[in-house]
Amino acid sequence: MTEPLIASLDHLVLYVADPEATAAFYHRHFGMEIVRFGEGGTRLALGFGAQKINLHASSAPFRPHSDNPAAGAGDLCLLTEVPVAELRLRLEAEGVLVEEGPVPRTGATGPILSIYLRDPDGNLIEIANRA
Repeated sequence: MTEPLIASLDHLVLYVADPEATAAFYHRHFGMEIVRFGEGGTRLALGFGAQKINLHASSAPFRPHSDNPAAGAGDLCLLTEVPVAELRLRLEAEGVLVEEGPVPRTGATGPILSIYLRDPDGNLIEIANRA
């Protein structure tokens, strides 16, 4: 087997209808830091740990971009230390619909326990605890 050439994920991009509204959702419900960068601070990202999610308006994505920069086409799994059953109750109290979970799944490093919800653009967001 060959040695892996990739060490870790630095950032990923979510295409969204309204970057400001999406940033506010992730900041309010998950405590992610809203990061402004680029010329004049016109670009938005969500910072957490050593990673970030760049938010690109699907109507005017930053170049180069994917072939299909569509809002709501994302599907991510994020890890938390907060028990997902507790997180589900908190999110529902804040008016966020949790579609499923807690349910057992398999993550990158082994078993996880997950809940599923959608952000304002309809991106599927899985939030999990390592089991």
